Amino acid sequence: DSILQKADMTSQELLLELAVYLYDKEILSFGKAKALANLDIIIFQKELARRNVFLKNDCEDLELDMKSIEFYKENNDSQKPIF
Repeated sequence: DSILQKADMTSQELLLELAVYLYDKEILSFGKAKALANLDIIIFQKELARRNVFLKNDCEDLELDMKSIEFYKENNDSQKPIF
């Protein structure tokens, strides 16, 4: 705790900085970095943008997007396009 006090940071701020760093270095995926920071998608994206860290799409993100699309297709009663 004294190290955090000297750095003038809370434990949440430290986790956020670590999550952003690990995401930027492509050590963690977006989802895992977001979870480490304990933030929702929008807030984590805003924190990345504040630090000029751009979104990186990796295989895990693509797979999640594809699963979401399949789920939507299977569970959408109407035939309306989504866009």
